[in-house]
Formats: sequence, C-alpha cells, structure tokens
Amino acid sequence: MRLTRITLPSIDVAACLAFFRDVMQLRTLDHTVQVGWTRIDIVPAFDVTGSVHLAFNIPRNRFAAACAWVAERAMLLRDPMGEERFHLDGAWQSDSVYFAGPHGSVLELIARHPLALDGPGGAPFHGREIACVSELGLPTADVPGLVRSLVTRMGIAPFGEISDVFTPMGTHEGLLIVVDRDRLWFPELRQPPGANGVSATLDGVLPESRVVDGLGWTLTGAVPDDMAWLAQSRRMVAY
Repeated sequence: MRLTRITLPSIDVAACLAFFRDVMQLRTLDHTVQVGWTRIDIVPAFDVTGSVHLAFNIPRNRFAAACAWVAERAMLLRDPMGEERFHLDGAWQSDSVYFAGPHGSVLELIARHPLALDGPGGAPFHGREIACVSELGLPTADVPGLVRSLVTRMGIAPFGEISDVFTPMGTHEGLLIVVDRDRLWFPELRQPPGANGVSATLDGVLPESRVVDGLGWTLTGAVPDDMAWLAQSRRMVAY
C-alpha cells in the first residue's frame, strides 16, 4: 500500500510550505509538496486540525546521517526518559527519530530495514533522499470498528500487533496508524492525535473504496483516472 496523495489543512499555508521546503529540503510548487511518490496538498484550515502524525521513509543505511541532519534543522522529540532514537524489532524492523513539524504535528524519519532502500554512504544527508510519506496517523473513537472497516471496505490488512487503542494497517511502504483519540502521540506522550480535515488517496487498496471517520478525516482508494499519475510516481522512487 502507498500513500499517494494527502490533503493537509494548515492555519498558515505559507509557513507550512516553508517548513517542508526550507527545513526538510523537499520540492514544493504552489501549495503542493512532492515527497517521492507522495503528493501533499497544503490547504487553508477552516477548523482545528489537531496534532497530525506523518512518517517519512529514508534509506536504511542513512539513519545516523539523517538524525544529524534533522537535529540541526528542527526540534527533536524525546520520550520521558530523554531518548531520541528508537529501534523496533518484530514486524517493524526499523529505526526512527521524531521531530516537531508545523502546527504541533509529530513528524518522523524512519529507516525500514526490510525495504531494499539504500543511499550514498559517507555524504551528508539531504531531503531529496526521503522516499515517501509512509505513515499517516488516524485518530478514532472506535479502533476495533475502524480496523474492521479498513479490512472489509478497503482491503487493508493489520501490520504487526493490534490492540483496542493502537493498530497499524498496511505495509512498510504505507501504513495507517489507527489510534484511540485519547492516546497521546509517542514519543513525548503530550499531544492527543488529530486529523480533522485530512484526506488521503491510497494505492494498493480496493479501487474507489472510501472510509470517513467521525473525527473528520477521509480515505479514498485510487480511482482509474489516478493510475497514469501513480505509474509515473512509482518510477520516482524504486526500492
């Protein structure tokens, strides 16, 4: 599964675009940010969006360089013990570092070792090495109910361990982080999740499927008209 298009509301579109362009060194055009095969459309927010979570895949051999890069450019987020780098085993097999994004968002760089994604060794990290948006946080009042809807209506399978408050759905290339609306975002455990007004188009799910949550976000399966653009986007980053 891939997150091919995300609509992200912002109370300050210009500042949000500037963060992605100047801090993360990503390509921007008008109100759009291009991250590999993921397109992020920044739009004016007409209500409170809340704390959005996005994760970005990076080359598995570039984690240390990416940590040094982001530490110089953004505020790192640490857990209550002061840790700022996180390794996960099990289904994840990953290394992550979290940092503060625009409007209270919780952003993450993640190196997923099962993916054959490697970058140039020895050189300083650059934002152009970021492969895609690979995670989108989705708060809900009913995690088990939403999980059932994603399975039956969109054909998305759970990823790793599941619970009544936290269930990732999808693959290493694209994950929906389904969380209870009262579960605070890792690693600081301070901010409740938000995604009001957020929408996403998914490739690799049932075409034209759709799920809308009462907390204000929408998911849509890619429709046939999207396929030409998706084919081009797949060529932008190849594992």
